[in-house]
Amino acid sequence: MAEFAHDKVVPNAASDKTKTEQVAEMFDSIAGRYDFMNRFLSAGIDVSWRKKMLNQLKPLKPRIMLDVATGTADVAIMAGEILKPEKIIGIDISEGMLQLGRKKLLKKQLNGFIELQSGDSEAINFPDNTFDAVTVAFGVRNFEHLEKGLKEILRVLKPNGMLCILEFSKPNLPGIAQLYNLYLGIVAPGIAKMVSKNREAYTYLNDSVKAFPEGKRFIAIMNSTGFKETICRRLSLGICSIYSGIKQA
Repeated sequence: MAEFAHDKVVPNAASDKTKTEQVAEMFDSIAGRYDFMNRFLSAGIDVSWRKKMLNQLKPLKPRIMLDVATGTADVAIMAGEILKPEKIIGIDISEGMLQLGRKKLLKKQLNGFIELQSGDSEAINFPDNTFDAVTVAFGVRNFEHLEKGLKEILRVLKPNGMLCILEFSKPNLPGIAQLYNLYLGIVAPGIAKMVSKNREAYTYLNDSVKAFPEGKRFIAIMNSTGFKETICRRLSLGICSIYSGIKQA
């Protein structure tokens, strides 16, 4: 299975733990501030990005959905409001994030409709052909083995089911690209250190975004793992992209 540069980007290069273990620990450590930092660092634009991703699934009318790297369940909750499926399962490797997600679900009385489970994208604990749709918002960069994670998602999708991925990308417009690099490389980690006391998490964000095989390269990887009708839609001057693909019947 192919290796990609971002597979080797980890929060702490000096640690002997796997990327999956390190990422889980990192998100456990920032869980309490994660939602706030998302809204703050993106000026709230991340909410509209999620909505646009989910709107792409409307024609499919999915009944059973899986949200991989669900975190605190933002996408799962929004999917329930926009798509109104019968059931949503959210999986994540960070128990700290899941605990906060479960509190949200309890508060909104959604804990029967949406179920959160500890789970890894590379070993999804569901049978073949289970889900009508799978979503991943800002999570594929954290896969330890990108192709393995995508193949697992393909396995649990039903024929004609759709995968939608929301992920950071790199703008290429002159001026915008330089500002974006400055923001991700210096401003975001600095703010994160003041607010969440974890500069390393946002340094890792910058490093993993830089190394991620975005755009046409990622579409080629989706194609090679078996997805069909793959599309990349760039948002907000290329800061973020929606990738989608179908499991062929």
